[in-house]
Amino acid sequence: MAAVDHIIIGSGINALVAAAMLSKKGKRVLVLEREGSLGGCMRSEECTLPGFRHDVMAATFVLFLTSPAHAALGEDLARHGLEFSHSKHPTAVLRPDGSALVLSTDRAANIARFNELAPGDGARHEADVGAIEADAPFLFSLLGGELWSWPTARLLFGQARKRGLRGLASWIGQALVPARGWLESSYESELVQALWAPWVLHTGLTPESTYSGQMGKVIAFALEAAGAPVVKGGAGAAVEAFRKLIEAQGGSLRTGADVARILVDGGRVRGVRLASGEEIAAKSVLASVAPGQLYERLLEGTHLPEERAAVKSYRHGRGDFQLHYALERHPEWLGEGLDDVALIHLADGIDSVSKSANEAERGMLPETPTICVGQPHRLDPSRAPEGKAVLWLQIPDAPRRIKGDAAGQIRGREWDEPTREAFADRIEEILKNHIRDFDKIKLARRAHSPADLEAMNVNLVGGDPYGGACTIDQFFIFRPFSHSTNGTGPVRGLIHIGASTHPGPGLGGGSGFNAAKRLGA
Repeated sequence: MAAVDHIIIGSGINALVAAAMLSKKGKRVLVLEREGSLGGCMRSEECTLPGFRHDVMAATFVLFLTSPAHAALGEDLARHGLEFSHSKHPTAVLRPDGSALVLSTDRAANIARFNELAPGDGARHEADVGAIEADAPFLFSLLGGELWSWPTARLLFGQARKRGLRGLASWIGQALVPARGWLESSYESELVQALWAPWVLHTGLTPESTYSGQMGKVIAFALEAAGAPVVKGGAGAAVEAFRKLIEAQGGSLRTGADVARILVDGGRVRGVRLASGEEIAAKSVLASVAPGQLYERLLEGTHLPEERAAVKSYRHGRGDFQLHYALERHPEWLGEGLDDVALIHLADGIDSVSKSANEAERGMLPETPTICVGQPHRLDPSRAPEGKAVLWLQIPDAPRRIKGDAAGQIRGREWDEPTREAFADRIEEILKNHIRDFDKIKLARRAHSPADLEAMNVNLVGGDPYGGACTIDQFFIFRPFSHSTNGTGPVRGLIHIGASTHPGPGLGGGSGFNAAKRLGA
């Protein structure tokens, strides 16, 4: 039986971060990916026309660029080709009436613009992002560090001494406020409210979710400070840089390597068995998979009654719908100042975002979905032939399982091709209202339903890109289960990483980083 120090199942951002850090320490690392290509949700393809390169799933790397993982690996990855492309205008909102608000990476400019819209809104923005900046060491340790650990305990004790117990309780209470409460009580301008409301969907929450207001403030701070960068050449180029780094450090990566079982002997991991029958021994296994995959498939036959009971009640969130366009030229937006914006939300405001998310959570196709439009060619011209353009559309409030259509027009109840294309038509009609002569510049489109995304990546259960619902009962110390402890459990040598574990979804690589540090990286 072949042997390595660490086997990593899956090849998403957390798996690659862990592999890079462990191999950098001289450990024998093997990454096993069941699909034919590496990267998990980092995937770039010419899915519309030749020469038009699209990020099929994840696209924006602000969480990685600002993460401890990038601080540890950034220089090494850059030597292997990782390069980011930026815009000074990371995000904007475009409302149905054509009004638009663009965020800059210049805080003073944002303050001035917000104050123009409503006196005091700029000052409130300065206070909100300033508070995140001031609390950054404490807040980002909670959002990204090991929660069950002495360093976190000391951190909380230090905050209690600094703020007082009542002051710390007050801070926590304010952090639990939903986004609706934050926005409606803080900002008079509906445009400012509309700018931030859609962003909570990208954290797997809704405007009414507990702590979504705090996450909205964190996003506002991050976008203003670091923008919304994309990888030059596409998200797949980041995967290629990781591959080169890991292999240069002696690690190995295999595709088409479907792990059928994690081998356990006496309560300790001893390796894995592939679907082909091949067995590989290892001192530890890191599994970057959804909980159902881990406990109902990979650990089938291992006595884990508490985990299996918890899996049965584990909830996945809304599905994701992706839509990609190849265009004859850069779109002429009917709203002002949108040419170089990285990510534009098409939404009316808090109520429209709340309505679409609620419809999706009830299994309905939203009547007016919240749409995020990326223009990666404006940041990275290599994405399209000269003079041409690509659009990346993400609809973060699609139902995983269709029970009906909120508009009463689409009859399909499965994510088959006719239903997928009918929903794509609905999205396109909204998009066309904001771009001059869209039909004349449209060359091709490609839609990916939640079912299509799950077919590409088995861990996107029902097209859920967040590894499970991100409500507070399944987050922080409760992720994935109420009894979870830093991704470890009763099987010694096994660490659960990925979006289903703390610190949750996104391209930050946090759980892979934490696991690697725990293993001596």
